[in-house]
Amino acid sequence: MPITKSAKKAIRGSLRKRAMNDRNKRAMKEAIKKIEKTAKSDKGSAIKNLPSAYSAIDKAVKKGVIKKNTGARKKSRLTRLLK
Repeated sequence: MPITKSAKKAIRGSLRKRAMNDRNKRAMKEAIKKIEKTAKSDKGSAIKNLPSAYSAIDKAVKKGVIKKNTGARKKSRLTRLLK
C-alpha cells in the first residue's frame, strides 16, 4: 500500500489513466470485431463501418494505447479483409 501522499495521488492518477486506456482499447476492438463479423456476410455494410474503425484505431494511436505501427497494421489488415 502507498504510504506517502504523493504515492496515493499517483495511484489515483494511474487508475484514471488505466480506465481511459481500457475504454479506448475496447472501442477499437469492438469496431474491428464488428467489421470482421459483417465482412463474412455483407461486405457493403462492412465497408460503411470502416471509417469508424479507422477513427477508433487512430484515436488509440494518438492516446498512446497502441503503437503507431500496430495501428497501421490493424488498418491494413481490415482493408485487405474487405478487398
